[in-house]
Amino acid sequence: MKKSDCLFCKIIDGEIPSKKVYEDDKMLVFKDIEPKAKVHLLAICKDHFKLLSEMDGERAELVKYMLTKIPEIAKANGCENGYRLVINQGDDAGQTVFHLHIHILGGQTLGW
Repeated sequence: MKKSDCLFCKIIDGEIPSKKVYEDDKMLVFKDIEPKAKVHLLAICKDHFKLLSEMDGERAELVKYMLTKIPEIAKANGCENGYRLVINQGDDAGQTVFHLHIHILGGQTLGW
């Protein structure tokens, strides 16, 4: 997939609107349009790549950065008592947008 065809790249570029809750030069976090929990946010990196297996050292640092920012973002958005992170990888895992993203789920007690 070319970056120009990517839904999340279009959201990053402002071509598609989103309900942003956080943005900086490395990542964007917005509300999922089909929430699976009371709080369901998507954290996307601004560097387009699909899978963790495509990471090089620079991309690994980007994912590390995202993981260090998520706790404060989750807490600021109603996940004071905990949250779940999900990274779907590939078709069998249910990845539907092929741009690395982290689901942040919380705001309620989550079952399996």
